[in-house]
Order: sequence, then C-alpha cells, then structure tokens
Amino acid sequence: MSMPSLLGVFAHPDDESLFSGGVLARHAAAGARTAVVTATWTPDTPRGAELAEALGILGAGEPRMLGYADGGAPHSAPGSPRLCEAPLDEAVGRLVAHLREFRPQIVVTHDAYGGLTGHPDHVHTHRVTTLAVQAAGLERLYPDAGTPWQPSALYLATHPHSALDALSELARAGKGMNTVPDERVTATVDVSPWLRQKWAAVLAHRTEVERGAAPGLLAGFPEAVRDGILRTEWYIRQDAASRVPAQTELTA
Repeated sequence: MSMPSLLGVFAHPDDESLFSGGVLARHAAAGARTAVVTATWTPDTPRGAELAEALGILGAGEPRMLGYADGGAPHSAPGSPRLCEAPLDEAVGRLVAHLREFRPQIVVTHDAYGGLTGHPDHVHTHRVTTLAVQAAGLERLYPDAGTPWQPSALYLATHPHSALDALSELARAGKGMNTVPDERVTATVDVSPWLRQKWAAVLAHRTEVERGAAPGLLAGFPEAVRDGILRTEWYIRQDAASRVPAQTELTA
C-alpha cells in the first residue's frame, strides 16, 4: 500500500521536526509527497533558512510560510501582525490556498492544547488548520484560493498520559505537560528507523539550540533520554471527509 501524501502545518520553525519529524521522514522515504506549512517567520530570516535545511533533511520540500510574526518575536516578520492577532478569516484563507495547491490526503498539525507547552501560537495554528481543512473542500469558500480539495483526514500531534515518564526530564526543565488520556490517541508511530534523520532536522534549528529552547534542552540530555522522548509520535485522527479511503491511515 502506497503512503498517502502528507502536509504538516505548524506554528514555528522547529515544530515540524520535534512533533512530526519521524512521520515526515517515513512518508518521504516511502515516496509520498510531503510538505510543511509554517505559520510564523519568513524565508529571509535565520530561522527561515534553518527551516529550509531541516525540511531538506526530512525530505519535505521547500518551506511554505504564512508570513505572520511569532507572538514572542515581532522581528520574525517585520510589518506583519502576530499570528494570534491576525484576522482569522485571512489566516484560514492563506492556508486554504496551500491545501488546494498541494492537495494532501493527510494533514498533520498541533492538538487542541497546542502540544505539551500550550504555546498560544500552537493553539491558534490548531484552530486555523481545523477550519482550513474543512473550508478547502467547499467551492463557495475562498473561491480565489484555487480549485477545491478535501483532505481525507486531519491528524493532531499529541502526547498521551502514559508518556509522562519518558517526558520527565522535560518536566524538570520547566516545560508544560499537556497530555491527553491514552484512549484519545488513535495512531502511535514508532519512528526509530528515522530517529537519526529526525534528530538531525531538530539540530538544524541552531537558533533554538543556542538559546536553550526545546532543541537545546534535548541536546543537553543523555542520548538514551533524548531517544526515549523522540522515538514515538502520537496522533489523534479526525476524519475530514464523509468517506475515507483506507490508504489515508497514518500507521499503514
């Protein structure tokens, strides 16, 4: 069974590698079309360049960026509003255009918590993506954004309660731990075969390594601890179409 095409939608450069780097690498290695839309920062910034390097490592093509400013870094997109302050309809329309152009079968984004830390940009990216996936298939919404295309499923990158032991070092480092009941998780993916590739993509985000953000914290952990955090990816599936072909399963 061939791997379905996959589009990741994440808030910041590095989120794609941390949350879904293994699945992106897995799909690309199997010959599937993969790509990533990043809501904040711009290509002409250092972090935009780091994103391009990370996506190259993962096989996920060139950066696609909505062009909004990171909530904590106005210089990330000079002259543009912060993501959470931008008109919602505008942000949804920008993402719809990417969905209709790339035409993915599967879309992956942050869960409703915005991941472990609950970053406001992550939460808002979840909202924008959920709306855009629904709108992309409706011809009367955003008619100037391209030919309608309906992804089959939306997968939300998440962490179950049972992962808390593996995440304990992050908790001790002061990171929030927003996890979901295990029964909410519908796809558990062992990305061990792509772990080296995933870690190389995380390290490509040198700005975040140097300032001690999540990539920097992980770089300071023993390899066994780091691998325990990164080797599994969890997702919550939400069907986006009334009839969903079997080949759209993330864990096929």
